[in-house]
Amino acid sequence: QVQLVESGGGLVQAGGSLRLSCAASGSTFRFSPMAWYRQAPGKQRELVASISDGGGSTNYQDSVKGRFTISRDNAKNTLYLQMNSLKPDDTAVYYCNAGTYYASRFFPSDQWGPGTQVTVSS
Repeated sequence: QVQLVESGGGLVQAGGSLRLSCAASGSTFRFSPMAWYRQAPGKQRELVASISDGGGSTNYQDSVKGRFTISRDNAKNTLYLQMNSLKPDDTAVYYCNAGTYYASRFFPSDQWGPGTQVTVSS
């Protein structure tokens, strides 16, 4: 099992940037596809971006393409999400997850960290 702790959230003005981090425990991180999800108030949790275990393949939700970049450092057991040109609609709690890929789709595990709050003011 991989235990996850997200950090790096905060309050930022529209157009600003934040870098989220997800620290993972355990020795299986480097073998796990990873993803960032977010959940806004009153909405379902949604997939934002995913990355393969080696980092060579990434996928993004259409609304964040060109603005967000997912990356990982397997030597540090850490996942990142660089968020630029932030919009008020990006306001949410952001979560990382260690899951699996099947048929080019990311499937999350049932292990979630506490999340980190991102608030974008207009």
